[in-house]
Amino acid sequence: MKMKSRILEFVAARLDGFITRNMHIGASTSRGASFHSFGAGSIVMYPFANVYNESYIKIGEGTIIGPNVSLAAGMVPGQICLTNPVVVIGDRCLIGRDSGIVGHLEITIGNDVWTGHRVYITDQNHGYEDIERPISAQTQPEKPVRIGDGSWIGTGSVILPGANIGRHCTIGANSVVTGTIPDYSVAVGAPARVIKRYVEGSGWEMITPTNR
Repeated sequence: MKMKSRILEFVAARLDGFITRNMHIGASTSRGASFHSFGAGSIVMYPFANVYNESYIKIGEGTIIGPNVSLAAGMVPGQICLTNPVVVIGDRCLIGRDSGIVGHLEITIGNDVWTGHRVYITDQNHGYEDIERPISAQTQPEKPVRIGDGSWIGTGSVILPGANIGRHCTIGANSVVTGTIPDYSVAVGAPARVIKRYVEGSGWEMITPTNR
């Protein structure tokens, strides 16, 4: 029985490896061809979560999108979106496993942006102002989201509608970004606040309540 179990484990491992290598989405695959554009050397790794309305999603070159990532434009498959592309991911990006990028109007991720695991990025949120109606039934306002070149988004962070993260920024783990983070800044917390920034001529400076 032990030998049989070991054989089954070996076969399962080899099969899992084969599926992982051959079920990804790449520039040369039929699924990759359905995207707005899909750069050379880029990959959406298997297994992937919700991936739909690919014609509104643009991926640059040399980008890796990890396993179990949701990558979508619009609310439901087949939806006609107002903008095209809706989601743009630049060159040489790395999107961590179990993350979600769900665009409805405009999400732009620059070149060389890396994220940790379980990062969620969206340009739409739920309204809540009318207390007589369920929040799920209220309007869902949309605001463009932008992440600048060379930035790092820490594990578990949430990037919400209207977030504008500059170039070469670090967003600490489990942060919630709702507004503007200037270039060359470190921001942490919920909501995220800048705690450190690079100042031309003097280098990196800590930010205190007196010099915000």
